Amino acid sequence: MTPEQFRMAKAALGVSNPELAELTGLHRNTLNKLDKGEGKVSTVQLVRLTLEAKGIQFLEGGQVAAGPGVAIGERGAE
Repeated sequence: MTPEQFRMAKAALGVSNPELAELTGLHRNTLNKLDKGEGKVSTVQLVRLTLEAKGIQFLEGGQVAAGPGVAIGERGAE
């Protein structure tokens, strides 16, 4: 998950770092670091799994998009 994908996923779901902090149990400052591309691999993985559970699909280059991106699936429509 790139920083751009992280920001796009939050925008697609309409969630802020404080709201995502409640969902993940992480501190919002930790999520602020992810916005900048900083953070532990385990943190990125936890956040990615949380976003995927909310319906986000992370796209790699060549998957419908010209580069890395995100798509929202059925769960995100709830």
